Amino acid sequence: MRFMIIVKNSGQTENVELPPEAYEEMGKYNQSLVDAGILLAGEGLTASKDGAIVTFRKGGKFEVKDGPFTEAKELVAGFWIIQVKSRDEAVEWAKRIPGFTDGETVEVRRVAEMSDFDDVMSPEAIAREEGWREQISNKSN
Repeated sequence: MRFMIIVKNSGQTENVELPPEAYEEMGKYNQSLVDAGILLAGEGLTASKDGAIVTFRKGGKFEVKDGPFTEAKELVAGFWIIQVKSRDEAVEWAKRIPGFTDGETVEVRRVAEMSDFDDVMSPEAIAREEGWREQISNKSN
């Protein structure tokens, strides 16, 4: 099973500079994921000042709001995607993330697999999705 570990922050904390040793500790954690053979992807995201929010409206219209999003309560700061046997194992890996202090959280969510959609998608649609995923996988190899 694949799980995404989502690191969050707020509009007030997203620009806080971390000390160099925090990056060193995070590097060690990342290496432990690699060594365990479970890391599929992991990235940090730039501050919301570099982003945009697209809100969809009726009639195919949309609204674009440029960052920063200082009023946001939670912003995604980064993520890992890991492949493990269970949610409990994913949670155990999340507990090992260094540098978090009292009250900070990460979210652990299972990544949906095509089999999750067997009851709502046609076999043709599932095959098409799987084909796209294979094409993407081949591009990155």
